[in-house]
Amino acid sequence: QISAVVNLCPLKMAALVKKISRVGGFASLLQKQCAAVSVPVRCLNLQEYQSKKLLDDYKVAVQRFGVADSTDQAVQVAKELAPVREYVIKAQILAGGRGKGTFSNGVKGGVKFTTVPDEVGTLVKDMLGFKLVTKQTPPDGVLVQKVMVAESVDISRETYFAILMDRETNGPVIIASTEGGMDIEEVAEKTPDRIYKQPVDIHEGLSAAVARQLAENLKFEGEKLDQATLQILNMYKLFLSVDATQVEINPFAETTDGRVICVDAKINFDDNAEFRQKEIFALDDYSETDPREVQALKHNLNYIGMDGNIGCLVNGAGLAMATMDIVKLHGGEPANFLDCGGGVTEGQVFEAFKILTSDPQVKAVLVNIFGGIVNCATIANGITAAARGIDLKIPLIVRLEGTNVDQAKQILKESGLPIIPADDMGEAAKRAVTSIK
Repeated sequence: QISAVVNLCPLKMAALVKKISRVGGFASLLQKQCAAVSVPVRCLNLQEYQSKKLLDDYKVAVQRFGVADSTDQAVQVAKELAPVREYVIKAQILAGGRGKGTFSNGVKGGVKFTTVPDEVGTLVKDMLGFKLVTKQTPPDGVLVQKVMVAESVDISRETYFAILMDRETNGPVIIASTEGGMDIEEVAEKTPDRIYKQPVDIHEGLSAAVARQLAENLKFEGEKLDQATLQILNMYKLFLSVDATQVEINPFAETTDGRVICVDAKINFDDNAEFRQKEIFALDDYSETDPREVQALKHNLNYIGMDGNIGCLVNGAGLAMATMDIVKLHGGEPANFLDCGGGVTEGQVFEAFKILTSDPQVKAVLVNIFGGIVNCATIANGITAAARGIDLKIPLIVRLEGTNVDQAKQILKESGLPIIPADDMGEAAKRAVTSIK
């Protein structure tokens, strides 16, 4: 599956860094791609067909494909792709393991193959409108609303190619290996001599000569050497143009009919570049995202729902994680991660309360603010406005510390609202847990 994300899965990347630590410099540069292991990160979600289109736009060779949201459209796409030896039809959801998944109608497999264009419609009919369950979806699966119809390709040889942004060299670095189609950490562990590392001067760029040398290192020959060289140059152009922090192609493959194509890819974008990559970030697919997370994004709040019953509103990711930990320490279960950030406004506090209380599992709200950048009085005004505006009926525990804390406490005291104050984080967590028992 081709995917596009802002940050790699932290736990997977941490394991990868550990496994490949023997490869000089490689571990440290991959570590730079990894967010802090314990802090949740919402990723930019692009469907497979969207990522393929992005690659194709930069003349990076991919399988010919089309997307459909009806059986008739799928058949039409298949006819437009003809002649092909075989078609592959793939359900478009943001989860891996689709080939081994099961649909809600009992049909097995979210990836199908056929050599007959007219059979495409029959296969798609059993996909669209049904939920697909895989190891990476919720238990009840994800509704399939689109399918990708593509030419199936026969691969004769697989290599690995990636471009990463490396702080140590102050620019991009290319990682390549002749051992594609498998986990790169396994290659690094067992055969580190088969991994090539090529730093690129960000000002001079990637030259055709260096690109050709990389293609030779990957053992492309003849016409395929020329194809691979061009593909590498185009991938570097894509990397720079879209403000990527990673473009990983695995496998970067040869086909039996003499082509060099990117079969599977992962693209990471720099979320700080959203302001100048509006077209790409506008593609973000929210169809499978928690509606509360979508609402939080609209108001520049960092929210991730969890399974507990104590809603948490905190400023700063580190304090948010500590708050969740101390709630669990005292026998409670946090309902969410919600970081309102350093520049929070009264309006954002109001929206945060609306999001927290939209979760029917939440039985109490814990506000834990350390006002360094944040003005505690701003938080206090936001809390009182929100409590009145949404007619809060559940216990509200507030711990404030820092800038204008005395003024903030006075605002809460004079509000007349049944707010439970706390002087420190431990006391706040205890009172939150006690309030719902």
